This record gives sequence, structure tokens and C-alpha cells, in this order.
Amino acid sequence: MAIAERPAWVDDELFPFESRFIAIDGHRVHYVDEGSGPTLLFLHGNPTWSFDYSKVVESLRAEFRCIAVDYPGFGLSSAAPGYRYLPTEHAEVTDRFVEALELSGVTLVGHDWGGPIGLAMVQRRPEVFDRLVLTNTWAWPVGDPVVQVMSHVMGSPVGRLLIRQLNLFVNVMIPIGHRLTKPTSGQMDHYKKALDSPSRREASAVFPREITSSRAFLADIESGLTAIAALPTLIIWGDADFAFGQNELERWERTFTDCETVIVKGGGHFVPSDAPEQFAAAIRHWHTQSGS
Repeated sequence: MAIAERPAWVDDELFPFESRFIAIDGHRVHYVDEGSGPTLLFLHGNPTWSFDYSKVVESLRAEFRCIAVDYPGFGLSSAAPGYRYLPTEHAEVTDRFVEALELSGVTLVGHDWGGPIGLAMVQRRPEVFDRLVLTNTWAWPVGDPVVQVMSHVMGSPVGRLLIRQLNLFVNVMIPIGHRLTKPTSGQMDHYKKALDSPSRREASAVFPREITSSRAFLADIESGLTAIAALPTLIIWGDADFAFGQNELERWERTFTDCETVIVKGGGHFVPSDAPEQFAAAIRHWHTQSGS
């Protein structure tokens, strides 16, 4: 399904921003660009889209330029024919997006897959990015046997079929990934309707397999972390996440030399929407303290 404009189901109160679209390599990429000031670039994970950051953007747009983009096949973006929805491809499209908007002095905000996708771009364009905000994410080949098994099971033909036919990631993962708040029916509708057909869910179905299949992509990012380790980095970490825990948090803290950590106590996987007030406050305070 090609999305040519903002659909009628997008609620102007829940997503109170102008929807913008840009053509990149045959894709129609949706994004929001709100406010002015230091630039924050928000990258989402699976199975979410820029809507995941809506309350954070609403809170911060008075002081920052907030840009949140949907990868092709997610949210309100549509993909060109032949797109495989691989992390390497999403990183390339996002890189072209940053180039097209001629961004500079950017703070990357990466959650879940937005971490490795964004960090691949930071390593490619170090002159564009001057800070990082990382939230419940990773950027190295996964060694946890439980995660590897989940990747193989959910990434198998049967697993992908369940995701395509039942919208499994939205219907199951979104609710269990919120621990401090319960998504309202209206909020859930914005995740369900963004992936409202089996073909539309292909993008979400690909990601689980890529946790292990994209080992080379993740290893490349891991090897490049040393080169960006001095970037001022804020880690906002939900400590009740089903996916990422203390080991990943400590690895991030060892990686970056100028690092501050904010623990969202009881926060689930989807920290930006589970604890948006804490999330926005952490960015605001850190950015002010470290100078703008």
C-alpha cells in the first residue's frame, strides 16, 4: 500500500504535527519537523513509527527542532518496489534523509533498532552529529542465547507469517513493552492502522530475523564505536524492559567516555511513550547542563 498523504485515521490531538513527505530513492518517506533550536533526530524501532515519540516532541518543540522520521514500510512511509526492509537499507535511507535536509549539529535519539541504524549513520557522517541519546537499544552482534532463539523463531517462515497475518508485534509487544502506562485504545489504533494489512506488515516481520542475520552490519557498527566514543551521550534506560537489561546498559556506559545515565525506574521497552515526561525532561536537563 502506497501512502500518498496523511491518512484520515491519524488523530490531530494524538499526533498534533504537520506530516511532511520527501521522495528518497523511490520511497515516500514521512517525517515531522517541529520547533526550532538545537536539532534532535528521533529514530524508532519495531513495530513503531514517529508516533512513538509524539508526546516527547510535543514537550520539546518549544526549545528544540524535533525531527522524527518513519523508515520505508513503517508509519506513514511507503517503500519502493524491491525494498527488503533490511537494517542496512534503513540506514542508507536515513542517511540520504539527513543529506536531503542538510542537517548539522544533530543529536541522534535512537531507540531499539533506531540505535544501530542511527549509529551507522553517525559513523558515516561524523561531521553532522555532535551528541547521542540512546534508549533501550544495542549496536553489536547479539550473543544472548534467548534472544538468538527468539530471532530464529520469530524470523522463521512461521514466525513471519504470524506477524503478517495477526499483527503479532503490535498486538503483543506494544502492550507488554509499556510498564508505567497502558496504551489507550486510540494509541493502539495508531500502531495497528499503520500496519493494517499483511503486505504492510512485511517491514515489521523482517526485523526479528535480522537480529541474527544482520550480524555483519552490527559487527561493523560495533567496530566503529571507538571512533565516536567521545561524543557526549545521554542514556535513558527503562529498567523493566523485556528486551534489554543491565548488561546492555553497562556496555553502553563503558563505551562512551562522556556519558550520563538516567534510569526510568519500572520503565518498559518503549520508554519514549511509556515515560514521555521523564524522557523529555532528561533530554532538556542534559542538553542545558552540557551547553547548547
